[in-house]
Amino acid sequence: MSSYSYATDDSTVDNVSITVPVSCSLSGTGMNSHNASVVNGTYQADIGTTTMKAFCNDTNGFAIYAIGYTDNEYGKTVLTNSTLGSSADIATGTATSGSTSNWAMKLATSSSATYPLTLDNSFDNYHNVPTEYTKVAHRDSGTDIGTSAVGSELTSTYAAYMSQTQPAGTYTGQVKYTLVHPSDRAAPVACNPNAITIAEAKCLQDFAHVTEANRNSIIASMTPEQQYTLKDSRDGKSYTIAKYQVGEPGNYDVWMTQNLDLDLIAGETYTNEDTDIGYNTTTGTYNTAAWSPARSTYSNNAIGEREWCAGGIWDSEYNHCEDNSTPVSYDPGNLFWNTTVSGNMDWSAYWDSCTTVYSTNCDETLNPISTYTSSTGIAQYHLGNYYNWTVAVAMNDSSSHTEYEELIEQSICPAGWTLPRTGIGEDSFYALWSKYGYDENFGGFSNASTLWSSPLYFTVGGAFIGRTNAIGANSFYWTPIVVNADAAMEANFFVEGYASPSHSFHRYQGFSLRCVARPVSTTITW
Repeated sequence: MSSYSYATDDSTVDNVSITVPVSCSLSGTGMNSHNASVVNGTYQADIGTTTMKAFCNDTNGFAIYAIGYTDNEYGKTVLTNSTLGSSADIATGTATSGSTSNWAMKLATSSSATYPLTLDNSFDNYHNVPTEYTKVAHRDSGTDIGTSAVGSELTSTYAAYMSQTQPAGTYTGQVKYTLVHPSDRAAPVACNPNAITIAEAKCLQDFAHVTEANRNSIIASMTPEQQYTLKDSRDGKSYTIAKYQVGEPGNYDVWMTQNLDLDLIAGETYTNEDTDIGYNTTTGTYNTAAWSPARSTYSNNAIGEREWCAGGIWDSEYNHCEDNSTPVSYDPGNLFWNTTVSGNMDWSAYWDSCTTVYSTNCDETLNPISTYTSSTGIAQYHLGNYYNWTVAVAMNDSSSHTEYEELIEQSICPAGWTLPRTGIGEDSFYALWSKYGYDENFGGFSNASTLWSSPLYFTVGGAFIGRTNAIGANSFYWTPIVVNADAAMEANFFVEGYASPSHSFHRYQGFSLRCVARPVSTTITW
């Protein structure tokens, strides 16, 4: 009988994992080449050609939107002549004869494109230039291409008819094209720089785009504590806002009355046109600035999360990285809670819908969202997203900010908005909460429901530390104030009534964000 001996197995397995970030861009060749001389009473088509190339590896596809953008004004579609004035402007239209001059646009896809686009809204023929962002092309599935590939191509061209009475001169107009992804993402929102009332304001960013006088006029047109709805131009999501008296009569702060729900996309660029970065406190203006987050939504994949945790400590219990510098956000999905508003709230209806108290399975839609209705006493709250502090202040690494009580003058709030401060000044949690029952000697609220009932809507959203934690029991909101290298200031409250508008917490915690409009400055330039 033969016998065999086996060596001791002391092998090890080395895992290699490579992440390909989402990367999308839109570039054009032949821009500004749409030049033609059109004699009165004649029509000319196919004026110039711009070829745009879309590169996007988002597996959920992308879409391209267009809008008139003449004289740097969104939605303006006329061809203008700076000398002759508006009476000579050429309107958009598709007629080829008659007494009114007009111009139109047309798009085409490339037959040689590796990943051809689908045209939308009849722009394969000459069409009026859109006054609002309008989808002109899309791909339902993303591309996986390099910059040397043909990719997805889109060409634009224009046509013009000149009436017999059109004055001689040079007329100019513009069309802005914007790529968004995934393909089902909401259309961009064009702000109104001429808004003078809240009814004329289209988006949250109007607070940054308008002049000081117009901004004062918008705020003055708002009824105190009444809810108004505006859109975030970055993703088209709607938010309610309201103004509240703080300090002396006549002094007001304007707050978002819903938590921020911006879904960050790694590699996407956010600029000072739409995001609260590059703000100069001294001059009250926005300097040229951009931010492209290195990371986006937090993954529940423990192995994947360990791979980027070199700068922090891995928490195996909660499967997350205790990293105080890397940007991380988390989208819990549609989390709603619904009940009658009366005194102390019974949150058991929400807790029972989750798997456990510390649940990773709370992302089902419990109820459709609606605003508070005083006649029925029914309120529904959307919790929004959770963000660590590095994301909240729009950084890719916040580790260099270590000075106690340093104020970070930027955030991922919409342009014209900022994170609320700590302390007792205006634009702070303290200034607002003290008007609704907060007592610093008591350390909380005699009736905590004032914080989550109309018109404040401070949802008890808990936190995210690798999984949702304490939803319905506690709430945490980041401020832009530094504590030390590991921590920043936040405001919190508990359903039992305890609250603190200024408290220290680790930066890696995923907390909610609530934005307040920046104070009116001496000038707003853009």
